[in-house]
Amino acid sequence: MTVTSDLPQSMTEIGPIDYLVLEFPGNKMTGEGFPLLVDLVDRGIIRVLDLVFITKAVDGTVTGFDVSNLDADGEYDLRVFEGACSGLLAPEDVAEAAGVLEPNCSAGVIVYENAWAAPLATAVRRGGGRLVASGRIPVQDILAALDDQDAAVRP
Repeated sequence: MTVTSDLPQSMTEIGPIDYLVLEFPGNKMTGEGFPLLVDLVDRGIIRVLDLVFITKAVDGTVTGFDVSNLDADGEYDLRVFEGACSGLLAPEDVAEAAGVLEPNCSAGVIVYENAWAAPLATAVRRGGGRLVASGRIPVQDILAALDDQDAAVRP
């Protein structure tokens, strides 16, 4: 997302925005992560902009489903995420996310603002700075590097 000076003030103070596609094999979403997601929102660390749930059948058919359908046992109050739709997540994005899913899997697609970084991002933009690169190191790569480092230290 490009933030320009002609946007309303509230938009110029937005933090970096990321997305995640979280796949659940066998269409088995336990809901274990929902309280943690709510906690991140409650503490102002992130702001959920879009949240979509999709499922890919064995035959490859993709369908979306409502957040209220995820809480059959009543254990998690997911109404806080109803209507999380900023418009940043386009139908083409959802189709692309569905393309990476294995058959017989469900996924949550989430677009979120890193609210914790908004003041820094705002100050950098006001100072004329701009983000020219960004990335994420996969956990598997970090664990492998630590294992390699540990092996190198052992006699």
